[in-house]
Amino acid sequence: MKLKFKIQPYQTAAVQAVVDCFAGQPPASARAVSYRIDPGKQTKGQTIGSTVGGGDGFRNADLLLTDQALLENVQKVQHSQNLSASTALTKTKVSAVNLDIEMETGTGKTYCYIKTVFELNRQFGWSKFVIVVPSIAIREGVAKSLAITADHFQETYSKKVRFFIYNSKQLHQLESFSSDAGINVMVINVQAFNATGKDNRRIYEELDDFQSRKPIDVISANRPILILDEPQKMEGAATLKSLEAFKALMVLRYSATHKTRHNQVHRLDALDAYNQKLVKKIAVRGITMKGLTGTNAYLYLQSIEVSSKKPPEARVEFEQKLAGGKIKRTMRKLKKSDNLFTLSDELDQYRQGFVVSDINANTDTLSFTNGVELTVGDATGDVNEAMLRRIQIREAIKAHFDKEQALFSQDVKVLSLFFIDEVAKYRDYTVADTKGEYARIFEEEYQLYLNEVLGLEETPWSKYLKGIATEKTHSGYFSIDKKTKHLTDPTVAKRGENAGQSDDVDAYDLILKDKERLLSLTEPVRFIFSHSALREGWDNPNVFVICALKHSDNTVSRRQEVGRGLRLAVNQQGDRMDNPVTVHDINLLTVVASESYKDFVAGLQEDMTKALSERPRKADERYFAGKVLKTEQGEVSVTPAMAKQIYKYLLKNDYTDDNDSITNVYHQAKKDGALAELPAELRPYEAQVVMLIDSVFSAAQLPDIDDGRKPKRNPLNANFDKQEFKALWNRINRKAAYSVHFDSDELVKKAVSTINDRADSVGLRVTPLQYVIVSGEQEDAVDRDQLESGKSFRVGESVVENHRASVHSDVRYDLIGKLAEGTKLTRRTVADILKGMNTAVFAQYRLNPESFIAEAIRLINEQKATMIVEHLAYDPVEERYDTDIFTAGMTKQDFTHAGDKLKHHIYDYVLTDSKVERDFVTELDTSSDVVVYAKLPRGFLIPTPVGDYNPDWAISFKEGQVKHVYFVAETKGSMSKMELRQIEETKIECASKFFDEMNRRYAPQNVKYEVVDSFSKLMEMVK
Repeated sequence: MKLKFKIQPYQTAAVQAVVDCFAGQPPASARAVSYRIDPGKQTKGQTIGSTVGGGDGFRNADLLLTDQALLENVQKVQHSQNLSASTALTKTKVSAVNLDIEMETGTGKTYCYIKTVFELNRQFGWSKFVIVVPSIAIREGVAKSLAITADHFQETYSKKVRFFIYNSKQLHQLESFSSDAGINVMVINVQAFNATGKDNRRIYEELDDFQSRKPIDVISANRPILILDEPQKMEGAATLKSLEAFKALMVLRYSATHKTRHNQVHRLDALDAYNQKLVKKIAVRGITMKGLTGTNAYLYLQSIEVSSKKPPEARVEFEQKLAGGKIKRTMRKLKKSDNLFTLSDELDQYRQGFVVSDINANTDTLSFTNGVELTVGDATGDVNEAMLRRIQIREAIKAHFDKEQALFSQDVKVLSLFFIDEVAKYRDYTVADTKGEYARIFEEEYQLYLNEVLGLEETPWSKYLKGIATEKTHSGYFSIDKKTKHLTDPTVAKRGENAGQSDDVDAYDLILKDKERLLSLTEPVRFIFSHSALREGWDNPNVFVICALKHSDNTVSRRQEVGRGLRLAVNQQGDRMDNPVTVHDINLLTVVASESYKDFVAGLQEDMTKALSERPRKADERYFAGKVLKTEQGEVSVTPAMAKQIYKYLLKNDYTDDNDSITNVYHQAKKDGALAELPAELRPYEAQVVMLIDSVFSAAQLPDIDDGRKPKRNPLNANFDKQEFKALWNRINRKAAYSVHFDSDELVKKAVSTINDRADSVGLRVTPLQYVIVSGEQEDAVDRDQLESGKSFRVGESVVENHRASVHSDVRYDLIGKLAEGTKLTRRTVADILKGMNTAVFAQYRLNPESFIAEAIRLINEQKATMIVEHLAYDPVEERYDTDIFTAGMTKQDFTHAGDKLKHHIYDYVLTDSKVERDFVTELDTSSDVVVYAKLPRGFLIPTPVGDYNPDWAISFKEGQVKHVYFVAETKGSMSKMELRQIEETKIECASKFFDEMNRRYAPQNVKYEVVDSFSKLMEMVK
């Protein structure tokens, strides 16, 4: 199986943020990059091997931008993202240019900096890069990423990166690094140049086998761009001192948790990643110990299950006396009035009132007549560590089966990952079958649960399970003893920045080598046991369950623990399961904790809050003033008057407290779609103002972390089989393909009109290149030290000037080709747009070609986007949805806020997203005009040019009482189109065209589709 990569807007934004910092830097000429490689000395009779003699080398061209121009570029980038503006360039001894890029774990940080390498090469000609990493695990992972993305980037850039891992015994690679004119990347871990071992010192020594040269001198002669991956782990004094020797042109630092701040040019933090659905949602299955060990009855409440045919049942483990008098723990389902004293064969510990009095599926509680109440996940009685680990393994298996059952029909392989602290617990070579304690427990618990699943109706999933032997479905990834070939514990760093981690290259190689193989459904391994010290090697996207069977320690935070499973999953074709409509239904990571749900979540949210420390906390006028609102018409800067209006709006509606912090009242109103109306002057920018308010941190913003035990299957009821629902489903069950046909001449007219617009905020405007004139004179008295250090002259003054004449360059631009590439238009259409430009506008091209090209692409693409919906057409296809869209692939749901059992819905319960929907359901279910209705499953999608769209409701009314019997509704808290997000509004317009076309083709006014904000509005439309 091969992973697929696609261009993601959020990753492109991270790349562009870096590139934009160098706007105005001319592309490198041949003269600027050529140099002669130091040939070194060759002793008589010495064989140089594969090294090249002193020949032409190709280094990175110097940065020609002035500090002032560079700072202004950085500030523009920061301003456009509403980041804190830098007042100066942060210079270090490592480099004069230091840019910070913050990206949350799991969002493709490595992909982004590899793409940045290509873009910096394409736009400015820089070709020598050194990626510095803090550990062997990350080094091997980066090398793997460079390899598997090579074909993907070749499609876009028509070239490949030549990369290698630095090895002090293979120095001929440095010759190739220097002499090759293409993109060259060296990957190196800090231990290779900041440690004191013999091999580590070689980089600084004149080596006989390297023509008496120092490897670091050969590297630094290329003026490489340093990319630091996880720089917060490389801030020791020795490391920072060693980095100086690379003589870096610039340093780009990529991390989710920067410790030392420089010039930050991009931020995609934990909140951004979650809200944009770029990482998995998190659920936790905690275990709560209740009572005193050994003094009361053992009970463990695993789950509560619901069915449309019988009352809720509780899955409980309790002790039972066997025929021979032996006591064994057994798991079974209990119903109301069951007596544990009887079921346990009269064990005394259950004699006093252990009769089931209530099983509540909404609160997930089990009550007995003696007053004992258990919540799902509670364990009471004799629970030692061995029992705790067994419960964890059992929970991980159950979570795995639940997820696998939902995703099997979608071709997604589910993996579960167990971290342990010693190999002997998994592989014990002192026993005949070599099975350790955890392997034995796993197979026992797996077989028990498998038998239960296979006892249900036969499905493709159950057939798949039958084909996998229990002992083949789990495997261990550890270090391997080179003599015995046995699995063994890896060497683990005891202190320093890599404390708790291993540097075992072979173990990481095995994990990475098997990455794609483990994703295939033909590979039987689904459960993986690995040493916790190897955790950084695991970034498999299809890890859905993580279980740490080890004592917690201070070396691993809860955030690091879940980080191994945050990446979005892929299917058997290698495609990411990232459809915005279904992404968090599919991508849910379950963590099986050895502590209570409450404690684990509190610790995880504390970790997240610390990581979000750079976010502003106060929503005051000072914060809002000067911020940028990005609208379709361009960027709008928040004036002091607008800032005051936003501040007063928040204050008036109790959306901020006395400390100017955002309150829970605001977040609840937003969730319910009931935010107070903005002042008239701000209404045109409502979506942007809300985004600006959301950028102020409050604890209520932290991602919802589900209790992994609460979700249950929501079975279909008799309403699903009603003829009225079948008739409704038959009418809306259509699939279609869309096409967009628009006249190129119309696009040319609109693009030309916008580009030529004289308003600065609308038309094409180019920033002229700048240069600095520095004047100075020689010191009155000069000694030798001053001459050698370059301090014999003193600077008098420096003046920044704009260069308004034509820029003469050795580089020839294909202007039409560049614009055609950026806009995906034909060269003919682009040429027509250029012909229509005013002479004065086109003259700006000579002042700054790069800026001109970028601005023209942006303006043309904006006009192109507005025309898409106007010229959209749908054509039905033969394929339809199967009715199993309502069952297969449906994930379990949390019934905590499900409300009462419903009469007219196709499920007994419905989970709503907002107060508007909750009120809508209440009135819908009690209406005498409604026969049956359904909240449409997430898999029911209408394709649109701005992403798939999932309508909310399908409703069948009583015939003869309304004018529209079949209705598809979208519920929104506001009917004002201005208040709907632009993308959502576009999707709704497209859906309207879809249903109009289906009605036109199959029956006039067959199905009515509208957006409503209440049940009363719906009835106005149908009566």
